[in-house]
Amino acid sequence: MIMDRLYHRVGEVGPVCVGLDTKVEYIPEFMRAQTADLSEQIFLFNRSIIDATKDVAAVFKVQIAFYEAYGLAGMKAYMRTVRYLKEKDCLVIGDVKRGDISSTAQMYAKAHFEGDFAVDFVTLNPYMGFDTLDAYRPYLKSGKHGVFVLVRTSNPGAADLQGLPMEDGAALYTHVADGLQTIAREYIGASGYSALGVVFGGTQKDAVEKIRARYSDLFFLIPGYGAQGGTGADVRRYLKDGNGGVVNSSRGIITAFRDVEDSEEAVQRCAYEACIQMREELGFGE
Repeated sequence: MIMDRLYHRVGEVGPVCVGLDTKVEYIPEFMRAQTADLSEQIFLFNRSIIDATKDVAAVFKVQIAFYEAYGLAGMKAYMRTVRYLKEKDCLVIGDVKRGDISSTAQMYAKAHFEGDFAVDFVTLNPYMGFDTLDAYRPYLKSGKHGVFVLVRTSNPGAADLQGLPMEDGAALYTHVADGLQTIAREYIGASGYSALGVVFGGTQKDAVEKIRARYSDLFFLIPGYGAQGGTGADVRRYLKDGNGGVVNSSRGIITAFRDVEDSEEAVQRCAYEACIQMREELGFGE
């Protein structure tokens, strides 16, 4: 089962998730000089990061908005990036945050679990209702794919809706997570974790221990580390014995070279070192 693979990968190399949120301005000048083809520039940069970090990262997260913004060239780079990751036997999260119903959801699922954009996991938004997950259930049942469903995100505005108190005093996100846990128990793997995981932002620091204990069989995707303000001490509390989740860092890894030098050696060395430092801050190997 796909979440079992991720669980074992975290055990081997730690909980780092490398976010490939690639902007053109992040691409170094020497790489842009190699080709005028925007799609090729983006892919060359991503490939360099992947090659440098694949042995110390548990999974890669490719945020589709950064590719959609560049039109067909960007989407070609997205396709090539996820294919390259699969060729290297890396696990891939397509960060697409879909949330719709019926035939529309079916086509979203088909788009990102089959064909040109196929990945191992996708991110989903459940706040239209739990029926937004129905189209993905056959893929979860197959064991070949998984999802990470937004529960409590890392942005300051998360409190506007996700934190609203319900009649019983619990926040809305707790009710969402409870409902997801009920669904998730249909897809538990040998690791004890479900193919349906959840997103908890690492910048949300209250009640972490209670959250981790309450959702013990849910694997967490944890954004917010680094540039968004979450520290290693903050986010490692969401892990369970160093596992049970992955922590995403994007800019902190892929732009680590920018204050050093404009060379591929610097791009790769700095990305690798940023992953190693992140692993240490998250307590890997302790």
